[in-house]
Amino acid sequence: MAQARDLVEAVRAELAAIDPPRGCCRHAERAGLGDAALGRARSPAVARLAVRLADESTTAGRAAPGRATETFDWALARGHCRAAWLRGRFLAVGSLSLGARGPHLELVVLPGESDELARRLEEVGFPATRRLRRGRAVATWKRTDTIIAFLRYCGASASVLEVESRLVMRQLQGHLNRVLNAETANLTRTVASSARHIAIIAQLEAEGRLSELPDPERAVAAERRTAPEASFTELSERLGLSRARVQRAFQRLETAASTTTPASDL
Repeated sequence: MAQARDLVEAVRAELAAIDPPRGCCRHAERAGLGDAALGRARSPAVARLAVRLADESTTAGRAAPGRATETFDWALARGHCRAAWLRGRFLAVGSLSLGARGPHLELVVLPGESDELARRLEEVGFPATRRLRRGRAVATWKRTDTIIAFLRYCGASASVLEVESRLVMRQLQGHLNRVLNAETANLTRTVASSARHIAIIAQLEAEGRLSELPDPERAVAAERRTAPEASFTELSERLGLSRARVQRAFQRLETAASTTTPASDL
């Protein structure tokens, strides 16, 4: 868990360390920071970013709380400025989690900004799930590829590689666990089925009825004794029969074992 928190902090630190070379991007990121640019940063890294972006020759527009978008004209902005604004917005109101249940990224804003934020995110290819939580509007992503793409869009690179590597390893581990669990379950079923078949064959042989069965059933019974761990597919290959024929043979063996020997035959 500590490693995940350190990785999230590394992402935020990398984004906060970006120094936009263009004046328009500096203005866009300052607008995206909103209240953080006015001295109410959520972390020291964001506070340092706000100070670094401050332009001494220009007084930054003071937007009302929750309306930080008023000082930034999204419609006329170019792609690099939109990315800078979203980077600032993520640093100001965003959170990233890399928990055991998977990644989770969200932006939490006042309801008055929700519709506009959702529209802007959709325009740049990151439509988000929206909901209200304790009087705040929350835009959420849970897909790994979308979260990675969003962080890269905002400018993260090295830290995102670490995040991606961690998430891919977790997915591979989860897939491996599922495969192993499935294989274990299949093996358990095969062993139980084989034990039942051998018991049935032993019963039929003890009653003298195994030799009375047709050749395919006797051949399947003999092969099962030879290879008790073999699956139906493996038995069919060893005997040169179809898998369905092997299954029918076992069904007939079970039917024969469940049939009581007539008294006249005793």
